[in-house]
Amino acid sequence: MNLPGFRLLPGRLNEAVQRQLTDEVVALAADAPPYRPVTPGGKAMSVAMTNLGPLGWITDAAGYRYEPTHPLTGKRWPPIPAMLTALWAELCDAATPPDCCLVNFYDAGSKMGAHRDSDEADFRFPVLSVSLGDTALFRLGGLRRTDPTGPIRLASGDVVVLGGEARRAYHGVDRIIPGSSRLIAGGGRINLTLRRAAPA
Repeated sequence: MNLPGFRLLPGRLNEAVQRQLTDEVVALAADAPPYRPVTPGGKAMSVAMTNLGPLGWITDAAGYRYEPTHPLTGKRWPPIPAMLTALWAELCDAATPPDCCLVNFYDAGSKMGAHRDSDEADFRFPVLSVSLGDTALFRLGGLRRTDPTGPIRLASGDVVVLGGEARRAYHGVDRIIPGSSRLIAGGGRINLTLRRAAPA
């Protein structure tokens, strides 16, 4: 897809960094247990989620929004790993750090419908996505839900930046390819999306 502001960095994280980051995220998630949220329409998502950082993205009957605490435990979210904030500073914005890292856990039956990230205060800041584990069949469209889409394979260690025009593009995950990576014990995919949710 030749959408302005879309950047794909294949293999940006080497295997050692992938393993270190996976171990750190899984350890942090022990204090913020992943759960399957329900959309405002009452549908349970197929992806388990948690968050890292000062704010976390949540969805429930009240709508989509960012909150400082886990909806089930009431505890504040764990911190964002330093290697992720460094990656954000390098690829996105060195002056303004991310305040949310949404962590999505995909299993063999998980997918993510077409959506765009629109709950943030300032769309000047991009969304930075890191893939760990099994390859995802990612789909990127345009600024309208009805725009044509194109498939992109995101393998473990790939990094995507959605900035500029692509920041408002519809995108989703059709499925993951089980067994395409041995990074995560038992298989699956972890997707980390860094964003700036609150005003800078």
